[in-house]
Amino acid sequence: MLVIDQEIKERFPDLNAKTTIVDRVEIKGDNSELEAFKQVVFAEIKGSYDLESLKYDEKMRKYRDFFWRINIDPTKIRPASEALIRRILQEKPIPKINTAVDSYNLASIRSGVPLAAFDMDTINGKLHMRFSREGELFLGIGMDNSKSLKGGEIVVSDDNKLVAVYPYRDSDDTKITINTKKILLMSCGVPGISDAELDQALECAVEYIRKFC
Repeated sequence: MLVIDQEIKERFPDLNAKTTIVDRVEIKGDNSELEAFKQVVFAEIKGSYDLESLKYDEKMRKYRDFFWRINIDPTKIRPASEALIRRILQEKPIPKINTAVDSYNLASIRSGVPLAAFDMDTINGKLHMRFSREGELFLGIGMDNSKSLKGGEIVVSDDNKLVAVYPYRDSDDTKITINTKKILLMSCGVPGISDAELDQALECAVEYIRKFC
């Protein structure tokens, strides 16, 4: 489902991402069992990390190092999994979106691997990981206006449009809503993250989505 362009492979030969599809989902705004499960995961995270040790976690450092390599300051724009874990450790609330998004966020928290998700009915053709072209417009989730890209950012597109700036922001056009029936999940790797770790993150996300959606 994901085609990585040759230019990306040449610059980052050990960069990979994995995809899978979850269909026949029934997404709701809330679920009491999911809310209870969140507390179990949050307690587990608090028992495994603190803010100081998180900075030196091997997996987190791999994502931070990659962000620096692609000119993103990871102290300002954090990898999604680290950002979620930090919120838990700081006793800040995790945004509640819907049962699907909340489910794969828990998988990201537990695995330490950032996950992206797209409404499959909004995707045209295959996904392509490539470098952006100067002036391409991207409207990410939570953005008020489209951003004109500088060119050279790593992006994911379908045959017609951008669906993500990799590996930290998904498109508003393809986001998961309560009307979504088929989800395309992507585990976002960086150099040093194994295929097994990417597969494990996807398996965890699928398990939670199946359970709560």
